[in-house]
Amino acid sequence: MVDSTKFYVFYDGDCGFCNHWVQWILKNDGKDQFLFASLQSEFGQKFLNERGLENKIFSTLYLWKPNVFYLKKLQAALKIARILGGKFAIIGNFNFFPVLLSDFVYDQIAKNRTKLASQKCFLPNEKERAKFVQ
Repeated sequence: MVDSTKFYVFYDGDCGFCNHWVQWILKNDGKDQFLFASLQSEFGQKFLNERGLENKIFSTLYLWKPNVFYLKKLQAALKIARILGGKFAIIGNFNFFPVLLSDFVYDQIAKNRTKLASQKCFLPNEKERAKFVQ
């Protein structure tokens, strides 16, 4: 069941760099606004397939607000920062770059993401586990 009051973050569940940022969002989500699904999960694959998006390569971050919008790559990351608010909203205001340029920067980071972070195993606590959609 989809919760239309939440923002869904779709990420590469096998990527340590991506998991680091999921942990960061969890830590800073004081208003309990986000749910998470790996792109490899059944829910993630359904999201991708329903929109005709690539469903075998998982190097793209998606942010989805049901019945409202979905964003990808750097635009999604900046929107997450704006939603978190406070000091993070400042980061979210860096969306003045053209999408073509911001996607290029995102793709360069995504290409090197395994080099940027070690593959640490993330074990969410019980409250955090409730925020992951399978």
